[in-house]
Amino acid sequence: MGKTLRLVLGDQLNKIHSWYTLKEEEVIYVLIELRSETDYVRHHLQKILFFFGAMEQFAQWLKSEGHQVVHLNLDHPLNKKTLEETIPLLLTTWNCTRLEYQCPDEYRLKQELNRLAQSLGKDQVKCWDTEHFLIETKEFSQFFTGRKTYLMEPFYRYMRKKYQVLMNGSQPEGDRWNFDAENRKALPDGISVPEPLVFDHDLREIMERINRHQIKHFGKTDAQHFKWPLCREEAVKMLDFFVLHLLPKFGVYEDAMHSSELTLFHSRLSLALNSKMLQPLEVIKAVEKAYHSNPEDITLPQAEGFIRQILGWREYMRGIYWEQMPGFAQMNFFNHKARLPNWYWTGNTKMNCLQNTIHQSLEKAWAHHIQRLMVTGNFALLLGVHPDEVDQWYLGIYIDAIEWVEITNTRGMSQYADGGIVGTKPYVSSGNYIHKMSNYCKDCAYDVKKRTGKDACPFNSLYWDFHQRHRTLLEKNPRIGMGYRSWDRFTAEEQKSILAQAAEYRSDAESL
Repeated sequence: MGKTLRLVLGDQLNKIHSWYTLKEEEVIYVLIELRSETDYVRHHLQKILFFFGAMEQFAQWLKSEGHQVVHLNLDHPLNKKTLEETIPLLLTTWNCTRLEYQCPDEYRLKQELNRLAQSLGKDQVKCWDTEHFLIETKEFSQFFTGRKTYLMEPFYRYMRKKYQVLMNGSQPEGDRWNFDAENRKALPDGISVPEPLVFDHDLREIMERINRHQIKHFGKTDAQHFKWPLCREEAVKMLDFFVLHLLPKFGVYEDAMHSSELTLFHSRLSLALNSKMLQPLEVIKAVEKAYHSNPEDITLPQAEGFIRQILGWREYMRGIYWEQMPGFAQMNFFNHKARLPNWYWTGNTKMNCLQNTIHQSLEKAWAHHIQRLMVTGNFALLLGVHPDEVDQWYLGIYIDAIEWVEITNTRGMSQYADGGIVGTKPYVSSGNYIHKMSNYCKDCAYDVKKRTGKDACPFNSLYWDFHQRHRTLLEKNPRIGMGYRSWDRFTAEEQKSILAQAAEYRSDAESL
């Protein structure tokens, strides 16, 4: 039997995978800086730097553990830009008779590796589990078989029971499954928010390589002082920091937004999780342990609010992705066709909430879930932007965005392009919600209290215009009916004025 080539993808940096428990002389590990991965969408520079930097550190760790490793950076002569071109060449060059890989999390990569397996011969290829997620796709499918909808709540309860997280036998701790209603407070004045934990990596060499190969990107960074974690050990430090300093106030302020407090009490662990440097169960157990050890500071709503995101929402979104792809990527329930305004790429808009959120995203490659859902996503949906454009923006701009989790959140929850598979209603709001949950409206050029007029908040008229345009699709939704009753109480003249204001904003969105 010849040598085995084991492929490690950039989002499979799991040091505790069973692959690495044995040092096998006939196994060669390969990590590749693939142009097909940098080029399928235009990425934020920090995202490219992270994956290349973390892969480089992972290759060094494998070598230090005694494994045979080849790291093909962009300059390597055997790097032919795609897996289908590169892997056969590597097998021949190193006299390998078998290819092994961990199952990819993205549909396009799975299809590419399936084609590669067919060309090589399936008896020469083995696909391993990533040993990361908490439910197999088959079990997810079985759970929803016979159910009319993919509601997350029953799935979340199933996962709580399956892993006995925050449970007293068969019942939830506190006799409630969900404390979401208690976690919706705006940030009060004078509250102390800890500085986020950051790191200091010099990635100038990788930066130079990216520029030399003319990889298209956007966003800002300081490559000499790169601040994101690049290995499991640093990711564990971020987890410890979150539990100790941020978790006590996470839940209650998880929906808050503030112009001078960018990260608030959020963990920023999604990148470490999505690259598999951290395991979801270890994160969940760390939070649960902290709650049990210190229930006075870390209350049940704080712990449950965070655990729901990992044990419930994250696993749920992955399940939806594999249930619905590839068709999910073509869904456009509202038949939206508008272009994404150019200022989504610059932040140069007079709307303070969008200006703050987009500038932050360009500078940090990160924004928290309410900024993504109720500011940038909300406005794109009200404007009627084609979901393809929204997908590409979210997939490119955020450092933690990998398609399986990005597209389900964007095309599903944010844009309602799936017609209600993920969300029970479109997540849209007028300016009042943003005013309630942030300080953005305070210094805005637009007046959040006005629906019409030259300085009227665009969210207000666009909110009513959206509902009126899509009334035949939405009116029978029981969660929306009250909104239509409110609209019908406006006078005909008020309605006409609001729709005219919205039409003006939609026709010249670039100038907003």
